[in-house]
Amino acid sequence: MSDTTAPRAQWPLYEVFVRSKRGLNHVHVGSLHAADERMALLNARDLYTRRNEGVSIWVVRSDAITASTPDEKDPFFAPAGDKVYRHPTFYDIPADVPHI
Repeated sequence: MSDTTAPRAQWPLYEVFVRSKRGLNHVHVGSLHAADERMALLNARDLYTRRNEGVSIWVVRSDAITASTPDEKDPFFAPAGDKVYRHPTFYDIPADVPHI
């Protein structure tokens, strides 16, 4: 259990992702500091879904995220460039299949 009496400056930073009513995926909407995961979730709800636009919220501690860097862009993603079979360009998609 986290210490909610610690100064706010010492609270961990959380990244907030919200899925809208019309969306299929969660989108990063901002960051906030909170004493623990529950407080982060409640504060994210109050701060980022005030107009009742969200149906799901994810909060993730910023220090738990691992990301590639812009310097790695070419060498990191290059191996996928020659695998054209991974793209659905060779298939006929029926008109009645949604979200593709």
